[in-house]
Amino acid sequence: MNRDIYQEPLVSRYTSRAMQELFSERYKFTHWRKCWVALAEAQHELGLTAVTAEMVAELKAHIDDIDYDVAAAKEREIRHDVMAHVFAYGQQCPLAEPIIHLGATSQFVVCNTDLLIQKRALRLIKGALLKVIANLANFCENNKDIATLGYTHYQPAQPTTVGKRNTLYLQDLLMDLDYIEHLETQIKARGAKGTVGTQATFIELFNGNHEKVRELDRLISRKIGFDEAFPVTGQTYPRKLDMKTAETLSGIGASAHKFAVDLRLLSNLKVQEEPFESKQVGSSAMAYKRNPMRAERMTGLARKLMGLPINFAATAANQWFERTLDDSAIRRMDMAQAFLLTDAILKLYINITSNMVVYPKQIEKHLREELPFMATEKILMACVERGNSRQEMHEVIREHSVASGLAVKNNGESNNLLELLARDSRIPFDRVELESLIGDYQQFTGRASMQTTEFLREQVKPVLERYKDIVAQDVDASLSV
Repeated sequence: MNRDIYQEPLVSRYTSRAMQELFSERYKFTHWRKCWVALAEAQHELGLTAVTAEMVAELKAHIDDIDYDVAAAKEREIRHDVMAHVFAYGQQCPLAEPIIHLGATSQFVVCNTDLLIQKRALRLIKGALLKVIANLANFCENNKDIATLGYTHYQPAQPTTVGKRNTLYLQDLLMDLDYIEHLETQIKARGAKGTVGTQATFIELFNGNHEKVRELDRLISRKIGFDEAFPVTGQTYPRKLDMKTAETLSGIGASAHKFAVDLRLLSNLKVQEEPFESKQVGSSAMAYKRNPMRAERMTGLARKLMGLPINFAATAANQWFERTLDDSAIRRMDMAQAFLLTDAILKLYINITSNMVVYPKQIEKHLREELPFMATEKILMACVERGNSRQEMHEVIREHSVASGLAVKNNGESNNLLELLARDSRIPFDRVELESLIGDYQQFTGRASMQTTEFLREQVKPVLERYKDIVAQDVDASLSV
């Protein structure tokens, strides 16, 4: 690492080696050369006499040994990165030099390579997402019966279960997976479309043979790793695709953000935490601190990711006619960042969900403190069964609930709601009867446990079974710092 210049934190601190390599200079420029090989090879196979088998062989022999210094020097001279690399390739391939890039525009190599990188990057994202889904499914299964206090408006509400709460995060991720699967069908090669997408130069090369030009487009696309190409393009592949890609990745960011913020709140309540390593330091001053640093990091990275789609929407909306160049600089940053951010977020998500910690006794403490309030709906229904007005009983219970809540907050008293209700002659139950109505807090969780079982069986397990080979693969979720 060169410590004298700025280092991109996404690379130096947060992301996987596999994702970093996909967006590396080496990967990009070697795949530019693979595009040029595919072009020449397809032209030769379709009978273009200017391109010989020997030329194609020479090009193949020099895919990986790029002279970056020659290319960089040429780019400084001519201010054009693609032509600089054409020049560098030609220096190594003197026989093939006359036919490198024949009939193509710069976006032939740039777009096709970008699309290939995105296709493979999305595959990495999909694998990591599935690993999170598998981890959360296991957590939900193991904790489906543990009753815990539910919250609305971050105020105590009715109980749910730890497993049921986490099915909410799972459901979000399954939606993200659906969007990824759809996006995968949208990523196609740009193919060989020419300067403004009309294939005019290729029609000239093949003497007006339209079928050969169409086959050239299909053949090149298959050679570089695609089943099909976009049927029509301008100079570039449609930037609408970039917009949809950013939205899909941003959606994963939003799902992760929701989970991370909830975990931070639960950590404050001391009921559920991310893993905390034995040597981990929570604070430089407060030695007792157990900060949820991974969830906090996930929140920050997700915030950045969720802000990117507007850039891609603006770029797609501002592609004048067949193409303008104001997309180039921003895409160099934003496309890589969108995937790297998603990669970093999912690494954290995998890491956290691999070993989350639940504290049942602390959960029970919170439940006990709120149990009388949680029973008010059951008491209300029981009052109605005794012949009382639902609306009148609601007002009586509300009055005493507010009074009891204020006593807890203002005076630090324990919850005395049942005592207040028992004293009120309008309530048709004494203290013993009210206590029996409350019973065990587990009864207030409704179908939470069964909902969790049904959701895992009907929605999650079929997905994990369909992708069992991917789920079984190792994913590097270790954190560098």
